[in-house]
Amino acid sequence: MGRLVYDSRLDVDFEDRLLGHLQVVIGTKLGRGESFYLSWKDLPAVGSGRTSIWLHPASALRFRYASADRVVLNQAWVRRWIADSYAPGGLRLTDEPEPEGDRPPRTGTPAPSPRAPRL
Repeated sequence: MGRLVYDSRLDVDFEDRLLGHLQVVIGTKLGRGESFYLSWKDLPAVGSGRTSIWLHPASALRFRYASADRVVLNQAWVRRWIADSYAPGGLRLTDEPEPEGDRPPRTGTPAPSPRAPRL
């Protein structure tokens, strides 16, 4: 279980996999100078509500991981969260989607054979 520390006043525990993706999204947004809300559902132990924080380029953040291993990123999840972050309510944490390579193409064309060259 990893931890996001916001402004030295709020510590939030997240699974390492989620936290790794969140770090990439936050780093991308703040690196562009973009501020946004980040929201998540609270665990029953802290009231089963929802928490939102305002993230801006001057935010003091720390990402602490339980494991020393790097997270293998699901690019579909990163892209979804970046797109979602532009909504008026900001980024709401969602479950991980299937990696794009595991789905058939959206065009309705059959998936290529594993032995067929990709063009």
